[in-house]
Amino acid sequence: MTTHRPPAPRRRARPATLGLTALACAALALSGCTATAEKDLTDSTDYDNHNPLRVVGFPSTGTLRTVQRVVWRLADGDPDGLAELAIKDDGAENESPEKTAQNWVDAFGEGARGKVTADFYGDGSYRTAVVLYFEKTKQIKQILVRVGSDDEWGVRLAEPDPAKVKENPSWVPRTPGATGSGADPQ
Repeated sequence: MTTHRPPAPRRRARPATLGLTALACAALALSGCTATAEKDLTDSTDYDNHNPLRVVGFPSTGTLRTVQRVVWRLADGDPDGLAELAIKDDGAENESPEKTAQNWVDAFGEGARGKVTADFYGDGSYRTAVVLYFEKTKQIKQILVRVGSDDEWGVRLAEPDPAKVKENPSWVPRTPGATGSGADPQ
């Protein structure tokens, strides 16, 4: 015969325990965890405030997140936020990222506020070419997303000449997926 035991009485948290828990949470908030939490909160807010990005090809998590942030910063008219996404590199990879970011916002901001399709090329392990299609303005923009020297994903911002911002290589197709996304364009 099995005996039925009554549930154990619930213990109330002691005020000292609550104080230590609050202190631990405050310490975490003041530590480096805050930057990650802020990015996650910003991403969550950005998802709510923008059109969803359409995706063609095979992005990695890093390339997709970076491209999504590029489109959000364009849509928000935020050249400073876009410049923060520039590849951190020891080389001359980013020629005047602030000027380039402003050029991109001026050229593609309106289009980014509409529907955007991102066509990913390459395997996305350390770099990938991405072609953005802005449906509202019928514009097309090729960008390069890759890992910088800080091991973080970023975007190449090296177009300080506003006249060159809208130029695309001859391989860029007029419609998403037209040349078999996932293949290396070069």
